[in-house]
Amino acid sequence: MEAGNNRDSMTARPTAEDGLPPLVVIVGPTAVGKTAAAITLAERLGGEIVNADSRYLYRGFDIGVAKPTTAERRGVPHHLIDVVDATEEMSLARYQDLAFAAIDDVLARGRVPLLVGGTPLYVNAVVENWAIPRVPPDPAFRAALEAEAAAAGIAPLVERLRAVDPVAAERSAPNLRRVIRALEIHAKSGKAMSDIEGKRPPRYRVAVFRLTLPREVLYQRIDARVDALLAAGLVEEIRGLLAAGIDPAAPAMSSIGYRQLLPHVMDGGSLEESAAAIRSDTRRYVRHQETWFRRDTGHRVIDAGDPRAIELMTEDAVAFLRGS
Repeated sequence: MEAGNNRDSMTARPTAEDGLPPLVVIVGPTAVGKTAAAITLAERLGGEIVNADSRYLYRGFDIGVAKPTTAERRGVPHHLIDVVDATEEMSLARYQDLAFAAIDDVLARGRVPLLVGGTPLYVNAVVENWAIPRVPPDPAFRAALEAEAAAAGIAPLVERLRAVDPVAAERSAPNLRRVIRALEIHAKSGKAMSDIEGKRPPRYRVAVFRLTLPREVLYQRIDARVDALLAAGLVEEIRGLLAAGIDPAAPAMSSIGYRQLLPHVMDGGSLEESAAAIRSDTRRYVRHQETWFRRDTGHRVIDAGDPRAIELMTEDAVAFLRGS
């Protein structure tokens, strides 16, 4: 999407309606064009971007996650990128705390916060102000369930979770880490994660823009992106991370684009097969993202292929910030 001049939009400033400060949100599946749209919109609104993509949080993991470039971040301030090490776990509660702090900081300086990303749980935890369980992790418990999954697959764990928390089972599958976390919360607290989470009164007045493209177009973009990431040096990036002592089992290594290439980098497996796995797993994740985001009918749906997409977003965002 091309940036354009819009003098009227430049005059927009955050306002508080019903006592709530405003938050502009941009969501959508991988490869739909969120980064470019968010940067252009932030430039027009006098805004700053708060990351809501779980893959951008880790330091040193750049190429494989298609992280915004240094030049892009220089033009528009970005928050919550490169904030944790590869070995660190980023819980939903910790992300929520960091996001609230970043958004409030942007608002306090009279700027417009834009929450941007494709991780549905992160977005909803902020927008809906979820009450998140503060149950500390139990490494031994998690290791035991991971071993079960390695031996028998994730399905038995999902069924176990469905018996005690069907809502969490629906939300979490097929993400093994989410399933284990929900089982952990139930085992330690005796309560269903979905009951503990719930929703509290919102912290912000929100306008959510959901970017969309036809599935076949997204798939073409994904294929082209995988080729571009490999050409940009993704294999070399992974080799460098391993050489620096990053454990292949580190949380960050589970990101799409990294775990699929480990057999090639570590054991000399087929690069073509690894690339095909990245494409396949990314397509599967895109379907998950679209299913999740479609559940919310309050989104302003924008066709990312429409030449006027950024203009429509700008017009609506300016009206929103003015309280219209």
